[in-house]
Amino acid sequence: MSEKISSWTEQMRVEAEGVETCSFLHVHENKVEQVQQMMPDESTLNRLSDLFRVFGDGTRIRILYVLFEEEVCVCDIAALLGMTQSAVSHQLRILKNARLIQSRRDGKTVYYSLADDHVRTLLSQGTEHIHEDE
Repeated sequence: MSEKISSWTEQMRVEAEGVETCSFLHVHENKVEQVQQMMPDESTLNRLSDLFRVFGDGTRIRILYVLFEEEVCVCDIAALLGMTQSAVSHQLRILKNARLIQSRRDGKTVYYSLADDHVRTLLSQGTEHIHEDE
């Protein structure tokens, strides 16, 4: 009986917080099974979480948008964003480790660009998503 009371008090707490709940407990087993089969493994989910964490920094987003437009060196990024070369280099290292950007050397200068079209798509679709209701 205490299990029912616990479940009822939990449902009341959730409803008081304004969270939508089912009016009765009924698991749609076929849907649950179908989704479970399609879910990526924990390693993939963790790597995806890490990737999106990199996007969680405004400075890195600004750098990515610079690289969205043009292949540039650290000096150019620093000038565009009003940052030190050291601060830019630190962020570039994080972006490169996340495989979001790539670099190429031309003499003594290293130029940075987006790693591939997937990064361009993520930025484009993210921007489109936030402007949907404007």
